[in-house]
Amino acid sequence: MIRFKTLGLAAIVAVTAFTTGALAQEHGHDTKTPERQSWSFAGPFGSYDRAQLQRGFQVFREVCSNCHSAKGLYFRNLAQPGGPQFSEAQVKALAAEYKVKDGPADDGSYYERPGRPADRLPSNYANPEAAKAALGAAPPDMTVLAKARSYSRGFPLFLVDPIIQYQEHGVDYIYSLIALGYSDDKDPNHNDYFPGGHIAMGKPLSDGQVEYTDGSPKTVQQYAKDVASYLMWMAEPKLEDRKKTGFRVMVFLIIFAGLLYFTKRRVWAAAH
Repeated sequence: MIRFKTLGLAAIVAVTAFTTGALAQEHGHDTKTPERQSWSFAGPFGSYDRAQLQRGFQVFREVCSNCHSAKGLYFRNLAQPGGPQFSEAQVKALAAEYKVKDGPADDGSYYERPGRPADRLPSNYANPEAAKAALGAAPPDMTVLAKARSYSRGFPLFLVDPIIQYQEHGVDYIYSLIALGYSDDKDPNHNDYFPGGHIAMGKPLSDGQVEYTDGSPKTVQQYAKDVASYLMWMAEPKLEDRKKTGFRVMVFLIIFAGLLYFTKRRVWAAAH
C-alpha cells in the first residue's frame, strides 16, 4: 500500500513538472515567475496602508491614467473608509480639476463641466478603439487589474496558498512587471515577467518621475509598490470589511461548536 502511494505521489509530481515545463515553453523560456512581496494587506488580519494608497493614487493619476482607464472608480470612493481616505474637501477639489462630459442640455447638446465627487474618473480616450489608434494597442482597464492578473506558483504551493490565504498573486505580478521586468536596454518592450517576454507598454516609470511630499523614496521600486497597492484597493475596496466579517464568523462558529458539544454531552449524560 505504501509503495502504491509513493508511486502515485511520484506520478503527480512528474505530471506537474511536465505541465509546468510545457507552459513555460508556451510562454517563452525567458518568462520569470514573480517573487512574493511583503504587503500590509496580506494575511487574515492585513489592512491597507493609507499613506501608501494616497501615494499610489498619485502615481496612477500622473502616470498610469495617461493611457489606462479606471471605469469602476468614482471620485467619492477616494474618501470612503477602507481606502486612501482623502478628505471630502480634497476629493471635491480633485474632481473639479477634471472636465466631465454631461448632458443633454435643454437644446439637446452635450457640454463639459467641472467634475464632481459623484462622477467617474474620466479616461483620456473615448473608447478602446480610440486608445488603440493612438497607442497601437488598447491598454486594459485598471479597475480590477490586481485581481484579474495572476500566475501559477506550481506544485505544491498552489495547495498551500488557500491555507495561508495567499491572494496577492496579482500585485506581486504587477510589481515585478513594472519594477523588475524591463531588463533589456536595447529592447524597450522586453519584459521578463510578461508571457512571451514582449509587452506593448514601454517602461512606464523612472526614478524621480513622481514628486512625493511625505519623504518616501522616489524610486521605481517604491512607485511600483505604491501603485500596485492602490490597484489592489481598487480591485477589492472592501477587503478590510471582508476580513473583519470573516474573523467574527470564525469566532461565532467556534463558540457555537463548543456550545453544541457541551449540550450534546449534557443531553446524553441525562439520557444514560
